Amino acid sequence: MLQNTKIMEKQNKKELQIAALENGTVIDHIPSEQLFKVVSLLGIERLTTPVTIGYNLDSKKMGKKGILKIAGKFFEQDEINRISLIAPSVKLNIIRDYEVVEKQLVQLPDTLLGIVKCNNPTCVTNNEPMKTRFKVIDKGNVTLKCDYCELKIKKEDIVLL
Repeated sequence: MLQNTKIMEKQNKKELQIAALENGTVIDHIPSEQLFKVVSLLGIERLTTPVTIGYNLDSKKMGKKGILKIAGKFFEQDEINRISLIAPSVKLNIIRDYEVVEKQLVQLPDTLLGIVKCNNPTCVTNNEPMKTRFKVIDKGNVTLKCDYCELKIKKEDIVLL
């Protein structure tokens, strides 16, 4: 009996790598190599609420993953769209009173408005005060096409606004 209790305690300790969150958002399944890009992209360093960052955590699906727990923060759709550009497989969990009340798989939308800079210096969006607009033409490889000048941009060349 004592041996079973020790095994269960060891399992529970192993699973409790990050503290519970009363209210806020958990961003889970972030590829470890993208974690700090997501932190920067969302401006996490400017928040005044508690933030927990888990880096290189064990994951059955991914091998290693990152996780963010942000107290008191619930993201707008444009912020979620930003995440999808660099980490399209993340899961958002909305927490209220220590319970997950909503789960959302982040997906790249069909159109991105005012999020990505056009890499064409002669594009009207770089010369007039207007929002950029891109169609996502390949969600798997993240390829975008500017609605104005039709320049195609691959994931590695994306510059966020």
